Amino acid sequence: MTTAHHSIAIIGAGLGGLTLARVLQVHGIEAAVFDLEAGRDARTQGGMLDIHEDSGQAALRAADLYEPFRAIIHPGGQAMRIANRDGTVAMQEEDDETGGRPEVDRGQLRDLLLDPLPEDTVRWGAKATGARPLDDGRHEVTFADGATITTDLLVGADGAWSRIRPLLSPERPAYTGISFVELDLLDADARHPGGADLIGRGFFMALDGQRGILAHRETDGSLHVYTAFRTGEDWLDGIDFTDTAAAKAAVLARFTGWDDAFRSLIGEADGAPVPRRVHALPVGHGWDRVPGVTLLGDAAHLMSPFAGEGANLAMLDGAELGEAIAAHPGDIEAALAAYEKALFPRSEASATESAASLDLMFGPDPVARLVDRFTAHQRN
Repeated sequence: MTTAHHSIAIIGAGLGGLTLARVLQVHGIEAAVFDLEAGRDARTQGGMLDIHEDSGQAALRAADLYEPFRAIIHPGGQAMRIANRDGTVAMQEEDDETGGRPEVDRGQLRDLLLDPLPEDTVRWGAKATGARPLDDGRHEVTFADGATITTDLLVGADGAWSRIRPLLSPERPAYTGISFVELDLLDADARHPGGADLIGRGFFMALDGQRGILAHRETDGSLHVYTAFRTGEDWLDGIDFTDTAAAKAAVLARFTGWDDAFRSLIGEADGAPVPRRVHALPVGHGWDRVPGVTLLGDAAHLMSPFAGEGANLAMLDGAELGEAIAAHPGDIEAALAAYEKALFPRSEASATESAASLDLMFGPDPVARLVDRFTAHQRN
């Protein structure tokens, strides 16, 4: 089998990898992207994302996609409601469209990044299984089907369980103590009006220190609900998620004493609940400069989702790496050194914030403390 060579190979077609490919395209630089999914429509991308002015939006400007991004913003998506377990609302904000974190559908954002790329940029169905250094900073990547490639610059944009990270760091993600069970309520206004009224037009949180319900309204009118628990790593293993009724019952058992309006979000959910453990890399994760290879996004700085930074940082990583490569033509090492100099302190600050938010949301008196935080932020 012939081994293909690519000057720049990006492993992973998530938001960070695609942003990198697009910013390189803006600067007239070709890259090849390899992704394990069978095609761009192989699965739904799920979830709403709030795109921050100083990170995700800055990346979209660098990718020359800011104006089309404005067209996919979800009206009302920046509305927020925080409640206690008894159903009392502690804080509520409407979306007046002046906030700096508009919400978009993750799938639509991914399409926005994919559409301008030449059709052969992303090699679908290419699951990387390992990588090894060659010489002069080059690397070889092996895929599940036995194919191999070599590259002058290897970028690991392949998420939490990155196959590229071991070239740079021995660290692996650790369980944070938080587990999710995700649920959907479809066509909420018509089929689940009580849940639709409870959640509102944007993002919703109800917390008691050990459990939480985090939810948002999606662009298709559905509600996506995350039930969250501070619990042991093995708790999800004791639930049969092939039995939807039994899985719902196990989740409902953890919400004894909560208002029935919250419990109905679980009982009325459509489809099978989806379990998910929340993992993170150590705060301050970094590595010594290794020729010809770097990481971005979750591969570089996986953190819990409780600061809303993951996708935004991945996109900013991709944009800044692309611009560093363009600014240092013919000098990969200078580009990577410049990129990582900014990457490490930025990701450490966000990971610190994320860990602190986890402790706040799943610690004593979380609703009052959250309201105090938002009120202080508004004053400043």
